[in-house]
Amino acid sequence: MRITLLKNKGKGIIAALRLAFSKSNGEYITRMDSDDKMHLQKLEFMLKDLQRFGKGHVALGLVEYFSDNGVGKGYKAYQDWLNKLTETGTNFSQIYKECVIPSPCWMMHRSDLERCGAFQLDTYPEDYDLTFRCYEKGIICIPSKHMLHFWRDHRNRASRTDGKYAENSFLELKVSYFLKLNYKKSRPLVIWGAGQKGKKIARLLASKNVAYNWVCDNPKKIGKHIYNVKLEHFKIIGDLRSPQVIIAVANPGEQKAILRVLKTLNMTNMKDYFFFC
Repeated sequence: MRITLLKNKGKGIIAALRLAFSKSNGEYITRMDSDDKMHLQKLEFMLKDLQRFGKGHVALGLVEYFSDNGVGKGYKAYQDWLNKLTETGTNFSQIYKECVIPSPCWMMHRSDLERCGAFQLDTYPEDYDLTFRCYEKGIICIPSKHMLHFWRDHRNRASRTDGKYAENSFLELKVSYFLKLNYKKSRPLVIWGAGQKGKKIARLLASKNVAYNWVCDNPKKIGKHIYNVKLEHFKIIGDLRSPQVIIAVANPGEQKAILRVLKTLNMTNMKDYFFFC
């Protein structure tokens, strides 16, 4: 029998994933949400990619949101941004922005998934946490131009209603993995942006006793103290010795302007600067 119905005695998606994985015995592992749709050749395309590239890779596909009530601009923007990364296999280059591997559209060798911890941890958001663990273990994303998964959006989906998927949870996860995987203690750390996200990141860093400089380009904020840290003009970045910059500015136009400044300083993405939104 190709389909087995299992009764989940635990609570939540992690318990369900853990149960399903424990009952599986295949060499290749994937997952899917019950209310979504897949391309008829989705599994075939991803399997061929994994067989071609071998272990140490994750197979992906393009995704498209759909909804009976229309897809909101935020989800459409996320979909387009994610697909652009997937087409080139550069997903991890922007891992601190959002989850760069769509939870219901990936396939891995069983041994690679186990090496990344599979579904053992109780950390939410669980898909983003697994994505960080794949990044940590050096898993390589296989580029794909195939539209393979159709992601249903509705009012009652967990990402809309469950507090485990709130923005604060995402930021806590981002900061935790950044300090573990990319932060260099020997280099000065800078937060660029003093909005809500910038303030939350500042609080998280302070709670972990991590010192930071804080910059922005808003004349009304420059010179003020927030959490006992003085906000300074972003030009001080050039005076610091080999800084690392966390960018907490969400506006796309402002992000492009920030990127131009950092490039004039010969700074490199995912080494010297990191977009957190």
